[in-house]
Amino acid sequence: MNIYKLLQLNRRIKNHRIKFLGLYLLHKLNRRYLAVNLDPVLACNLRCKMCYFTDEEYVKKLKGQFKEEEIERVAETVFKRALKLQVGCGTEPTLYKNLPELIALGKKYNVPYISLTTNANLLTEEKIEALLKAGLNEFTISLHGVTKESYENFMGKADYEKFHAAFNAFKKLKNFYDFKVRINYTFNKDNFHELEDIFEYFDGESFDILQIRPIQKIGNTEYNNFDISSLKSDYSRVIKLISKKCKSNNITLLAPKSISNLAIKNEASFIFDYTFCYVSPTSFWKEGFNWKEESFNTYSKRIGWSKLLFSNIFKSKKELNTTSNKLNYDVEFN
Repeated sequence: MNIYKLLQLNRRIKNHRIKFLGLYLLHKLNRRYLAVNLDPVLACNLRCKMCYFTDEEYVKKLKGQFKEEEIERVAETVFKRALKLQVGCGTEPTLYKNLPELIALGKKYNVPYISLTTNANLLTEEKIEALLKAGLNEFTISLHGVTKESYENFMGKADYEKFHAAFNAFKKLKNFYDFKVRINYTFNKDNFHELEDIFEYFDGESFDILQIRPIQKIGNTEYNNFDISSLKSDYSRVIKLISKKCKSNNITLLAPKSISNLAIKNEASFIFDYTFCYVSPTSFWKEGFNWKEESFNTYSKRIGWSKLLFSNIFKSKKELNTTSNKLNYDVEFN
């Protein structure tokens, strides 16, 4: 399954009523439509300056880890409805000792696409191969700087050589396994322009997707300059340059066409809150879901989920009133 073609399709379908009709039918027919985002452990080995893990008070409160039997129950509850399983959604999943078993559990429930979001500093070739053997489809790698100086500055406690060793392993293992590597590059006014040279530092054969996304306020972070207005004059030029290089390397590019309208409501995200399912040791999809004792269908029936999906077919965009800017980027295949 090509998850990126689905993202592109979502952007092309402008009529939100069609989307909600599709979700309603999928739900009623017990089909897959959820994007399950799972944090198996609430911890991180790095202290990236644009991340809430630099907020000491927040980190003190962020505790928890799934037990093996709890992961089994999570899988039983929602994996049958998952179109995609993303392991790692704000914390570092490679700290979870049973990670290959978790990926294999996703495959046991026939989840079509399984992705791991990680800073890659704890990945070795052996660990990467174990995850691929378990059935992982994609590594999504967080990157906040192209050069060693910028990378280690923005990604506190990170090691540039270990990071590149992981990419060398990706390139090697691509000869034996079918999987994707996606770079998620979060930019600010201080690390944006070095993107022009990314292919001088990273081998185009070691990754398949490049996502470029602007800094967002996600807590009391060490780096807190969220003003990227100074980049407006250069943004289009740099993105065009990167797009050209991506095409020559057969890499899919995900990036906003402009940074002038990022604050504008993104109409492609009307269905986001109805497909996004976040699971962690302290949170499970919607508040009040007793996931240890009731099934997804039982809870959905209790809260009138199918009725809500159906009623959204007839609501105007104003009535739905999404403020989400998720998926606010264009998918450019090469």
